[in-house]
Amino acid sequence: MDIDRFLALNQPAWDRLDALTRAAEGGVGRLSAQDLDELVRLYQRASAHLSYAQTYFADPALTARLTTLVGRANAVVYGTRRRSIRSLGTFFTRTFPSVVWESRRFIAVSAIIFFVPAIVIGTWLAHSPKAIDAVAPAALRQTYINHDFAAYYRSQPSAQFAAKVQTNNITVAFLAFAGGITGCVLTIFALAQNGASIGMAGGLFANAHQLPVFFGLILPHGMLELTSVVIAGGAGLRLGWALIDPGDRTRGEALAAEGRRSVTLVAGLILTFVVAGLIEGFVAGSALSTPVRVTIGAIAEALFLMYVVVLGRAGARAAPGLGGPAAR
Repeated sequence: MDIDRFLALNQPAWDRLDALTRAAEGGVGRLSAQDLDELVRLYQRASAHLSYAQTYFADPALTARLTTLVGRANAVVYGTRRRSIRSLGTFFTRTFPSVVWESRRFIAVSAIIFFVPAIVIGTWLAHSPKAIDAVAPAALRQTYINHDFAAYYRSQPSAQFAAKVQTNNITVAFLAFAGGITGCVLTIFALAQNGASIGMAGGLFANAHQLPVFFGLILPHGMLELTSVVIAGGAGLRLGWALIDPGDRTRGEALAAEGRRSVTLVAGLILTFVVAGLIEGFVAGSALSTPVRVTIGAIAEALFLMYVVVLGRAGARAAPGLGGPAAR
C-alpha cells in the first residue's frame, strides 16, 4: 500500500480520534460511554497504524503526527482507567459507608420491621403446642429439623451453592429497595415476610430444643446477610419516605435525590452479599465445628460494622448533608 492510499483510508479515523481526544482532554465527563468505547477502539487502531507507518514509510512528518496523536489518546485512555479505579476506591472508602451512616435511622426502622415478626413468631411457636401443630405435622417437623434444614446447605457443590445464594440474596435486597416506590408498603411487606420466615424456622427448632443447631447453621452467614437485607430495606424506606414527606422539594425532586442515595446503598451491598454467599456456600454447611463457623461469621459482621461506623462517620463529617435532611 502506498502512502497516499494509506492516508486516504485512515485520515477520517485519525480525525475522529483527535476530536474525541480533545473532548476528553477538556473533561472525560463530556464523553458518553459509547464515545469512550469508540475512543479506545480508534486509539488501538491508530497504534497499529503508527507501527505500520514506522515499518513501511520513511515519512518523519507522518510518524511524528501519529506519535503525537497516539500519545495524547494513550494519556486519556489510561488516565480514565486510573480515574475509574480511584472512583471505585472513593465509593467504597467514603461514599457507600457515608450513605449507610447517614441512613442509620431508616436502617433502624428496617431492623425493627424485620426482627419483631421474627422474634414474635419464633417465641410463639417455641411455647405454643397448638401453634406448632398448626404449622406442620410432627413427622414433617422432625424431618425438617433433623435432615432438611442442614441438607439445604449441602444440596449443591459449594461454589454453585454460593452463586445461587448470592443471586437470591441480591434479589431479596433489590425487592426490599424497589418496594419503596410504593410508599414503603412493599418494602415493609418484604421485610416482615422474610423476618417471619426466619422466626418460623427458629421457632420450630426452639420447640424441639434444637436451637443451638439452628443458630450454628444460620449465624455464620446470617449475621452479614441479614444486616445487608436490613440496610437494603432502609434504602427502600428512605425512597418511600421521599414520596410520603418530600419536605420543601417536589415529590419528583425528592424521589430523584433519595433514589440516587438509595441506589448507592444497594450497589455497595452487592459486595457484602457476595461475602455472605461465600460464607454460606463454603462455611455454613462445612465440617468445621459450630464455634469455628460462628466465629467466622462474627468476624465478617464485626469488620463490616466497624467499616461502616468508622469510615461512614468520618465521611459524613467530611461531607455533611450527604445523606440529606432526613438523616439529621
